[in-house]
Amino acid sequence: MNAKDPHQNALWTARRQNATPRGVSVLTEHYADRAENAQVWDLEGRRLIDFAAGIAVVNTGHRHPRIVAAVRRQLERFTHTCYQVLPYTDYVELAERLNAVTPGTHAKKTALFTTGVEAVENTIKIARAATGRPGVIALTGAFHGRTFMGMALTGKVTPYKTGFGPFPGGVYHVPAPVELHGASADEAIDSLQRLFKADIDPKQVAAIIFEPVQGEGGFYPMPAAFVRALRELCDTHGILMIADEVQTGFGRTGRLFAMEHYDVVPDLMSMAKGLGGGLPLSAVTGRAEIMDAPAPGGLGGTYAGNPLAVASALTVLDVIAEENLPARAERLGQRLKAVLQEMRGQQPRIADVRGLGAMVAVEFCHPQDGTPDAEFTNAVQRRALQAGLLLLTCGVYGNVIRFLFPLTIEDAVFEEGLEILRQALKG
Repeated sequence: MNAKDPHQNALWTARRQNATPRGVSVLTEHYADRAENAQVWDLEGRRLIDFAAGIAVVNTGHRHPRIVAAVRRQLERFTHTCYQVLPYTDYVELAERLNAVTPGTHAKKTALFTTGVEAVENTIKIARAATGRPGVIALTGAFHGRTFMGMALTGKVTPYKTGFGPFPGGVYHVPAPVELHGASADEAIDSLQRLFKADIDPKQVAAIIFEPVQGEGGFYPMPAAFVRALRELCDTHGILMIADEVQTGFGRTGRLFAMEHYDVVPDLMSMAKGLGGGLPLSAVTGRAEIMDAPAPGGLGGTYAGNPLAVASALTVLDVIAEENLPARAERLGQRLKAVLQEMRGQQPRIADVRGLGAMVAVEFCHPQDGTPDAEFTNAVQRRALQAGLLLLTCGVYGNVIRFLFPLTIEDAVFEEGLEILRQALKG
């Protein structure tokens, strides 16, 4: 087939609709043919500037040459043994490095897995094993994955939970502290205290899990006062604090991990996405004594810690450090926020511009009454895509555009994307 055939995307859309279920939704009808750093070309040769990065996976860009070389070297050695059967040194080295770079100076241990939700589920397993308690508390608006425990923890019904219940028990939700939607940090903590009075004894709670910046929920950074109060509450009741850094980790927020923005250290952390540099890999890092709670054989997985993904991850950590990507994230994020703030004067539907580092969002509401405007949000996304810029939406109300460009994006490509964004926002 001719890669520049103008009918290729439509052809493959028809084949996709016949071959795959509608539950696997697809944002665009552009079928990726090749990619380089922050640019992707489809089957018809059309270029897209990628402000999605595979949902924060390729923070180090598509096909970073050092990562490609590391994976190629590993491919020549071996691709799979199952770590639990024939271990390999790179797994151990990556665990040591994650133990060293995650927040806190205490003794830590790390287990590797494959997907973000797998890491999340294992934090719950470990917390229950360590505490002997069943209860878990999460926040409204949270997204923790699509497995049954992941859905139970997720605080957003449509589309993630619709039609799939019942879900595992022992999971409770309290409001996330989002001032724009009427919940302060104090009110969120008060809701927790009411939960302890009305629904579950805090001595039966194993863990509280939260995203330092909510992802699918709308890119809301957790207020520092809330995170500190949460840590104090956990310490008071012997509850473990789990930070879900699946989307926030690996330089995205201007720090290696988002929890570094807070003077708070979690007991357990789940990680994925940017860790593997495009290959499926996740991890749980936590206090050594907590991580050792499950019995031998209680943790693991056939593909957990795949050798190719581990080789990629070791190089990802090198690239992030040597290219100082957290600092670059901060600089690019400030530039983006400046453009969005500038556009507020021209677009009254912009209700909020927020974010840490390069994890930035713009939220749209009707200027007349302040209600969420999902229709305009989708229109901005659609106009940007037509002009060659790939954007993602999020938020409980579907009225937020989130920005997740690779942190390695070239300045000229970034500025080109910003100009397309300006035009798309004008409507």
